[in-house]
Amino acid sequence: MPEPRPPGTKAVIMAAMNEKDYYAILEVDKDATTEQIRKAFQQKARKLHPDVNKEPDAEERFKEVSEAYAVLSDEGKRRRYDAMRSGAPFGGAPGGYGSPAGTAGGYADDPFGWGFPFGGAYTSRRTTTRSRAYNPKEGSDIIYEVTIDDDDAAKGYHRGMTYQRYVTCDACHGHGSVEHTQAVTCPTCGGTGHMTVDLASLFGFGVVEMTCPECEGTGRVVEDPCDVCGGSGRVLSASEVVIDIPAGTHDGDVVRIAGMGNAGTNGKTSGDFVCKVALPSERLTGRQAMGFWILGALVPVFLLTLVSGYTQPFLLAGIFVGIFMVVRDGIKTSRGWWNNAARSAMGGLQMGVWLLVLNLPLLMMRSCGR
Repeated sequence: MPEPRPPGTKAVIMAAMNEKDYYAILEVDKDATTEQIRKAFQQKARKLHPDVNKEPDAEERFKEVSEAYAVLSDEGKRRRYDAMRSGAPFGGAPGGYGSPAGTAGGYADDPFGWGFPFGGAYTSRRTTTRSRAYNPKEGSDIIYEVTIDDDDAAKGYHRGMTYQRYVTCDACHGHGSVEHTQAVTCPTCGGTGHMTVDLASLFGFGVVEMTCPECEGTGRVVEDPCDVCGGSGRVLSASEVVIDIPAGTHDGDVVRIAGMGNAGTNGKTSGDFVCKVALPSERLTGRQAMGFWILGALVPVFLLTLVSGYTQPFLLAGIFVGIFMVVRDGIKTSRGWWNNAARSAMGGLQMGVWLLVLNLPLLMMRSCGR
């Protein structure tokens, strides 16, 4: 049984918390964004970490800035803290503060974020930020769909394009650091990737474990982040590629150009540029694809009806719906169109077989009871 607190303890704690200005501790404005708060904590944590700073009060000050970051980086805790300091502990306006952390690197691997050259409507507001986190990841593929006509499909198609992608940073050669090629253990969390902060005095939050903002949970950092790429080892740049679609191409065929996708972070390999061919004369509409899928799924049911003589009431209705969905958008005569139809029907057939296997014991019991 924990010992009871003396009368007035909660009030004393709240008064103490009201006197602790977390914004002043981190030296940020009251309307600072989450990213600004994270940067401020990183700067102070590097200077005050007990392994680096040997001053007598360094450890206590490090705990204080960690506590401030744990509160201000969390939207819910920050609202309650602000409300408490304003004298309205159960108030606080709804909504969040600032912008999400971890936006380093920009466009979230979207090569068309600027709307060029493909006319994309999405425009990113993210900017590349300086981060010490060492987080090597393989580069993602860039996927682009090109629509061609029957003549291009028969004769072949050749096209050059310009697009945006992440490329390896020339300044640091992809390492993320100009002077050092090897990452080091994060000094803030000691390589664990997380931090533990005691917030027991703040509305009873208790001990809170959070991702280390210095290494972003990886446990390793680059010693001096590159000024050009911000420590990620890659930058956004315009690239050119030539697409060669061979003669005799069909809808859904893929042309892959190795290494022309997004570069990986911190020296990891690049992804590929993947071009998917769309040939309208061979492409099913969504309704037609579903219609063939339904017809394929009903094949096992139809065969069961022939063998057992037990009529499934929904069989004829399902066949009618499937045929209607197929013919509603028009039947095409190209071989590629029928190949796509067969793929959709095969997908439905596989599902129908599985459903039949799962319900076979029940069907056998009904058959024996007749």
